[in-house]
Amino acid sequence: MREISCEQLRTAVAELFLTANRQISSDIRAAMEQARDRETSPAARYALEQLTENYVCAEEDGLPICQDTGMAILFADIGQDVHFTGGSFEDAIQRGVADAYVGGLLRKSVVSDPLFDRKNTLDNTPAIIHASIVPGKQVHLLAIAKGFGSENMSRVGMLTPSAGEEGVFNYILETARLAGPNPCPPIVMGVGIGGDFEQAALLAKRATARPLGVRHPDARYAALETRLLDAVNALGIGAAGYGGRTTALNVAILTAPTHIAGLPVAVNICCHASRHAETTL
Repeated sequence: MREISCEQLRTAVAELFLTANRQISSDIRAAMEQARDRETSPAARYALEQLTENYVCAEEDGLPICQDTGMAILFADIGQDVHFTGGSFEDAIQRGVADAYVGGLLRKSVVSDPLFDRKNTLDNTPAIIHASIVPGKQVHLLAIAKGFGSENMSRVGMLTPSAGEEGVFNYILETARLAGPNPCPPIVMGVGIGGDFEQAALLAKRATARPLGVRHPDARYAALETRLLDAVNALGIGAAGYGGRTTALNVAILTAPTHIAGLPVAVNICCHASRHAETTL
């Protein structure tokens, strides 16, 4: 049995959300720079120049990449031989999120009641926590700072098996088309296929953090990812909606077994920043 203190967990969570909000991942930055350099539309190229310059300013000055610093989502893969000491696992995560958003002067965007009162909680908690038990003595943490300009453009579709590959393809492409310029393109699209209503959405959310250039291990799904990426870029929405060659940076698919009568498909859209950070304790 390995012991990990809740204080260590709290500190790690705070650092992850500060990093996610201030430093763009190297794969996203490289993809954005490549998109900028090959763009032929003057307006879209200017937008890409501004976005890539903003990444540099944010990192150098320790400022958020975007004013919407997101709702805090944490995936925690917990080794079954790990024991947390000195407090509550969930409390440590919530305190870590509060440390990042209050101490780091990040915008607090969470309201306690979704419909009526809508009062700000003032520390961006509660975070949404997805915890799973895995073999081993380590804890892997994936933090996603999810802005809602892009989250609001995401969808879950309960297709039937008769929809087949073309039905799935058309649903995903339609989601990008309907989103238009609203999610601050170029976008990153995470796709979940299979499971049930909520598992498909979880798969899609996690898929947004897959490194760019890493394709699905099944060649059929890898081909579908590439086909979708080409089709989304052919929509011509472009950077910030100004047209041009790059509407999406990536389409990543995760799958799960499903019911014989179902074919759930979820699409989670991220803005150009696709803010996430991860670490292993």
